[in-house]
Amino acid sequence: MIVACGGIKGGVGKTTIAVHLAVLAAMAGREVLLIDGDSQGSASDFTAIRREALGGDAGYSNVQLFGAAIRAEGMRLAPKYDEIVIDVAGRDSAGQRAAIAIADVVILPFLPGSFDVWGLERTVDLIEEARAYNDHLRTVALLNRADPSDRDNLAAIHTVDGVGDIHVLRARLGNRKAFRSSTGQGLIVTETKPRDDKAIAEIKLLFSEIFPDLCTAESGLSSLG
Repeated sequence: MIVACGGIKGGVGKTTIAVHLAVLAAMAGREVLLIDGDSQGSASDFTAIRREALGGDAGYSNVQLFGAAIRAEGMRLAPKYDEIVIDVAGRDSAGQRAAIAIADVVILPFLPGSFDVWGLERTVDLIEEARAYNDHLRTVALLNRADPSDRDNLAAIHTVDGVGDIHVLRARLGNRKAFRSSTGQGLIVTETKPRDDKAIAEIKLLFSEIFPDLCTAESGLSSLG
């Protein structure tokens, strides 16, 4: 499966989500490719830090691709991997369109704020264009950095529910230090100490919604930390 963390609004946590999904899929025994499609190179930087922290092996493969190469190289590399996760730059770009063109699932993170919802509406226009030649594309939205006050969260979710053909995930990620501190070490929240059980539960629920086949009754999520 090819999963793209997309959307034309920057600063919504796409890289954090992408690297967590890539690592968890690898922990589940899958051959995983993480494509860094952002010129800032944050996913590649995470991978380099992770390799150093773990003694050379990140547990997955990583390449940096830009523009139309995301589609061309992504399609060429797809048969070699069980799962591909793409971290896309936060703007309307050739790379964004290329990722959407080959993805099975596009995750659109949004924050509890109207500005992010407006950006989501513009992203939906790109996705509707892509469905002309990618009719299996599934689009989901994820509330990230959720506020402690659920009123703001629910208001944003209600607004997103009315935008295009988007399914809002049950999972939501809180505005937790654990996500920032773990990725700064090249790790994910299931790997760091002290444990943040709330952050772990949130990311596991997200993983189970994106990769339900990897979360069977037999394997569950116990092996993921």
